[in-house]
This record gives sequence, structure tokens and C-alpha cells, in this order.
Amino acid sequence: MDQINRGNARQLQVAWTWHSGDKRDDPPSTIECNPVVVDGVMYVTTALIRACALEAATGKVIWTFNPFPEGEAHGINRGVTYWSEGMDKRILFVSDSLLYALDAATGTPIKSFGNAGRVDLHRDLDREVAGQLVGATTPGVVYKNLLILGSYVNEGPGHSAPGHIRAYDVRTGRREWIFHTIPHPGEFGHETWGGDSWETAGGANNWGGMTLDRERGMVFLATGSPAFDFYGGDRVGQNLFGNTVLALDALTGKRVWHFQTLHHDLWDNDLPCAPNLVTIEREGIKIDAVAQVTKTGMVYVLDRQNGEPVFGVEEGSAPESDLEGEQPWPTQPFPLAPPPFARQDFTEDLLTDISPEAHDYALNIFRASRAGKIFMPPSKKGTLVFPGFHGGANWSGASVDPLTGILYVNSNELPWLLTMIDAPPGAGFPYDHTGYHRFLDQEGYPAIKPPWGRLNAIDLNRGTILWQVTLGEFPELTERGLPPTGTENFGGTIVTAGGLVFIGATKDEKFRAFDKESGKILWEYQLEAGGYATPSTYEVDGKQYVVIAAGGGGKLGTHSGDSFVAFSLP
Repeated sequence: MDQINRGNARQLQVAWTWHSGDKRDDPPSTIECNPVVVDGVMYVTTALIRACALEAATGKVIWTFNPFPEGEAHGINRGVTYWSEGMDKRILFVSDSLLYALDAATGTPIKSFGNAGRVDLHRDLDREVAGQLVGATTPGVVYKNLLILGSYVNEGPGHSAPGHIRAYDVRTGRREWIFHTIPHPGEFGHETWGGDSWETAGGANNWGGMTLDRERGMVFLATGSPAFDFYGGDRVGQNLFGNTVLALDALTGKRVWHFQTLHHDLWDNDLPCAPNLVTIEREGIKIDAVAQVTKTGMVYVLDRQNGEPVFGVEEGSAPESDLEGEQPWPTQPFPLAPPPFARQDFTEDLLTDISPEAHDYALNIFRASRAGKIFMPPSKKGTLVFPGFHGGANWSGASVDPLTGILYVNSNELPWLLTMIDAPPGAGFPYDHTGYHRFLDQEGYPAIKPPWGRLNAIDLNRGTILWQVTLGEFPELTERGLPPTGTENFGGTIVTAGGLVFIGATKDEKFRAFDKESGKILWEYQLEAGGYATPSTYEVDGKQYVVIAAGGGGKLGTHSGDSFVAFSLP
């Protein structure tokens, strides 16, 4: 669709706004939903994880389904999956630990699916996980009559469920296959888990979504860290299939290939998003590839058929740990191209310079902590983790222009301070941590030189960065005479045939359109609350729209909202 394009983007105006009424302030709610539009109907989820159908041209409510009519569901949900065959049309989505199948026309549960329209995700995991955290924040994908679904699980010390991938029959809710991301005895990769750690280790879960190659019958997905995120002395080894890009046969769940982007993760460096499918051209040869962006700011470009790195990868040395029992993997894989889209090593010369007071404040903390090289292991002395827990890239991932092979990804550049502590006697594990702490100056701004948030365009044909621009600003710093610094950001990009890249995501709560060729801002709009979601574009009756959830709140701590806002030309 190119009705909205570089020539007229400045004319965009609000077409409609829908308020769900689900906003909550304590704790602050958020909406991370990427709307799905089918035949003029938009399907969304709200901050309280209700599923809703709207008229895509007007925002008028068609139906609403509340999975917890006697209470409230809280947490994150990034949308729904749509499936149809003939007149049978279904919406599949997860609220809490329950997978629902709804009639797409009415929003009522389909009683023949699972137990009266729902399936408990604690079941059929090939391990007893009753009482443990198992859910799904990101929609699965459908292949034929299968819903293929990942999960989120506890990532802290103590008990954690495994992140196995499952496929369900969309009609009955029956589990049809399972892929063990923590391999069982006799399965490929089992030897990468020391001793019997496979029996109790958790995580290695796909919480960021997956991508389907329908023609090949393959599903591509990326996994997160094994649990506990920050200590692996009880899971010695490489830990396949944690932090791994996996290609599975979509019909059977059998592994086709894998590529591990991080060995024995100790930094919560989950692969946070679905891989992108792209066809690139190298030396006159077209290559069907998979591109995976990461929290570390790297892009792994892999041959879609066999998983081989298109530009090559080399194993670089990684620092050692000072925690008793920890055995970090001695090397980590670094792609030879493209170059990182976020800074990776954190040295003293990168400390903030927005004021002398900010620099001195940051310097004292920096010199008391472990810092410097990427993959510096956690320590009781305190470790400055950079790129931080929110990336680099995060759950919103990247978008790719299929005509040019250019990938667009937003990034964060904030260090975090991680401090390990001894666990209390009888805890059942040796270490815990003091919590998640951004490394900030005395005023609450990032303690590193800007930019703190960027939008990046990467040419996957050449393996080069095409352009980088700051994303977002703090108006009060701009008033002091500082150039735009960028802000921490949550929410993704879409690239359109009209030559535009749309993104919200920023702490300044603006929704912007960029020129995809230059990175120049062509249009921006001040939302009622932050657009911490990935937008969608669609067409109804010959008119193109762009829509974004304006839910605010969440991890950026701005005020919460409850709206979906659609834009169009006059």
C-alpha cells in the first residue's frame, strides 16, 4: 500500500480513536498489541488482556471477550492469531496461562476447543510444572490446522518451567507436537547440559514470537536465556537450545537446523523477537535468508535452508567470572557483518557528559563496578551490563523492506547495574541479585553519552549500516541546548511501500514517520500516551490507515493510556 507516502505524510490526521477503558495507574498498565486486520475487522487486546473486535474503518466495537469477568488480568499481551477455513474463523490468544479459541464473528469461546474453549498451558509440557509461571505474551503462528506457540516462564533463581515449543490443533486444542528446547536424553544437544541439569533447568523459551515460511513448511523462532538468568553454575555447558535461532518442520516439530547466538547466557540476553525472512543478493546470487536482531546489537544473517551465516561468524574470547561455581563459556559468536547497530563495550570515555555533575556522579559508580568489555559476567562487586537488559533490540524486533533488503530496527543504549548477592541459607540456590537497576545520573538520565535511543537502517545485501538517527528526545534537555539525545524505547517499526518507516516507542510519547531512504522525520504526532507497541497499516474501502496502541506506562514509567489511534489522509 502506498496511498500514504513520502509526498503526503505531513497531511496525516486522526481518523478515529477508541478508548477501551482498561487503563490502570498502580501498577501502570500498558498495551503492546500489534493489531491484526482481516476483511475490515481489527482484532486487538487491551491492557487488561481482553480480546476485542473493532470496525477497522471507524473503531466501533463489534465484540469484546473478557476471560476474567469476576476479576482482572494484568501483564503483557501483544495480540492475537487469526485462523480460518471456509466459514470456520477463529481468534486464538492467551490470557494468563490459558489459551483461548474464540469465534471471530462473535467473540464467544468455541466449546469444542480444549476444555470449554480453553487450554491450560501448564499441561502437556513433559514436566510437572503445576504452580509455576507458564503463559504466552506473544501470539503464535498458524500452519495448516496447527497453532505453534512459545511461552514465557520464570527467569529468576529457584524453580522455572522449561520453554518447550508446542503445536496445538486449532479445532480441538489437542497438543500435536512438542520440541524440547532443553533436550531430553537421546535428543540432539542433551550433552550441552552438565549432569542432570536438564531435569530442573528452565527457560530457553520463545517469548518473542516466530515467523513462518509457508512454502517451505518451516517455522523460524528464537529462544531466550536458560534460567536463572544470571548464574549458570548449576547448568554447566553450552546450554542448547538457549539463545538460539531454530528452524523447525512446522508440521512435525522436528529440528531442521539451529544457530546459537550466545553460549551459556549469564546476562538475560534473550533473543527477544521473531526472526525476519528476507531475500538478499550477494555477488549476483539471490539468497533466502533469516535475519535475527539481538539485545547485544548484533544482526545474524543466516541462510534460510541450512542456517549457515551468510557473512561469517567468528568466536571471540569472553571474560571470566569471579563467582564460585560459575563456568562461563570461553568464547562468544560475533558476526563479521553487519557491524553492531548499538555500542557494545562500555569504557570510561563513554560516561555521560551532559553536565560535569552528571559525569562525576557516574564516574564514582563506574570505578566501583566491573565494566569495559561486552559479556562481562555478573559479580558481587557489581557489573555494568552493556548493551543492557532492554537491548540493543527488544521484543518489537525489526521490519524489512522486501524490495530492497533493508532492515529497520530501533535500539536502546543504556547500561544497567547488576549486583549479585549470596542467597539466604536454605534457599536451594547459591546466588540471587539485588534487582534490575538502570545506570543513571543524579537527575535520572542515562549515565552514558547519548544517543540513548536510535533508529537504524541496515543493508542486508552488503552487510553495512545505511543510516542511524536518534529516536526521541527529552524536551527539557533540548531546552538546555543539548541536541536530541534519543530515549529508551519500546515498540517496533513498520516499513511501507510508500517509502515510510512508522514508529512510536519513545518516552516522549510521539508517533513518527521517517523517510526510509534517509532517516529524515517527515511527520510526528503527540499521542495521549506512549505508543509502546508496533503499529499496523491496512486498507478498507480503498483508504489506507495506520494504527497504533497508545497504552503508555509499562517499563518506561510514563502515564498509562487505553487507546488505539488510527490515522489516514484527509
